[in-house]
Amino acid sequence: MDTRDDWRALHRDAVVADTHNDLLMAVVARPVPRWGSYFRERWLPQLRAGGVDLQVLPVFIGDEYRPEGALRQTLRMIEAAHRLAGENQDSVALCRDGAEVDAALAAGRIALVLALESAPGVSDNIELLETMHRLGVRVASLAHLGRAALADGSAEDGTRSRLTRAGVEAVGEMERMGMTFDVSHLGAAGVEHVLEISTRPVLATHSSARALRDHHRNLTDDQIAGISRLGGVVCVNFFAPYLHETDHTLDRLVDHLEHVAAVAGVDHVGLGPDFIQEVFADTTPPCCELDAYGPITYLPGLEGPSGLPLVTEALIRRGWPAEDIVKVLGANVVRLFRNELGRAVDTSRR
Repeated sequence: MDTRDDWRALHRDAVVADTHNDLLMAVVARPVPRWGSYFRERWLPQLRAGGVDLQVLPVFIGDEYRPEGALRQTLRMIEAAHRLAGENQDSVALCRDGAEVDAALAAGRIALVLALESAPGVSDNIELLETMHRLGVRVASLAHLGRAALADGSAEDGTRSRLTRAGVEAVGEMERMGMTFDVSHLGAAGVEHVLEISTRPVLATHSSARALRDHHRNLTDDQIAGISRLGGVVCVNFFAPYLHETDHTLDRLVDHLEHVAAVAGVDHVGLGPDFIQEVFADTTPPCCELDAYGPITYLPGLEGPSGLPLVTEALIRRGWPAEDIVKVLGANVVRLFRNELGRAVDTSRR
């Protein structure tokens, strides 16, 4: 068997987990009767082509819905996830705990896990986190790029703000319910605060290494090491400007994967592609520029889920052992979800 066959077979046989794809934004932009069929026609083939076995579905609320419409749009996106899962039961399953993830994988279905990205629909009404949990949400973050009721996003690092009192309460509630905390987008001081108070593993769903690219959206080595100590996973973002200022190549992505593995250990690295290019093209009028992100630039061939096998090929080319590649492709995230997802604990003695 030559190298080309090796990487294809390895990717095909591995469990592949993508911890951040904003495809729900595109689904909910379609007419309601089209939610399930649009996902089946537009996104399911891409996920299958990329070998995706587990997909985290973030609920991201655009500025046009904030603040008054944030909760309504949050509920619409959660409903869209339930409907697309219900209409495609032969291919996907919405999972609320590790057992359901394992059952979906065993049946050859893609395990879908609902996440809140910055949770503007909750704001400082922490009791709504339990509502979201009842609706199937199992991962959540507290901030995006700007200021929020629970914490500051990474674009506000100059404030050096830790979590608010409500933010600290939110972490405790999430730990109690078995909702995994996502540190991606959180400001630097907020990340450090979370690592101080967390008693359960946390996840960085789409963050790269600041040591290689000094960007506020990336994590420092101390933060990466802290996530590892808690038993969490750092899932590297594929967005080209977060990997290198100008050299937007697959090798730069592998550099970040290798750096995170060196700092955190290979058991704490995953993939958080953040495939937003197609989503924004599908939902944003051509009149508008997305100043917060700059140009929407991805690595050649990795503009969407179908390119994920290229990561496996690149890791083999770098000399990674197959067992380590399998961990990074998805085994690490599946382990975290198997052990933590939806597992309630008593935090009354904290």
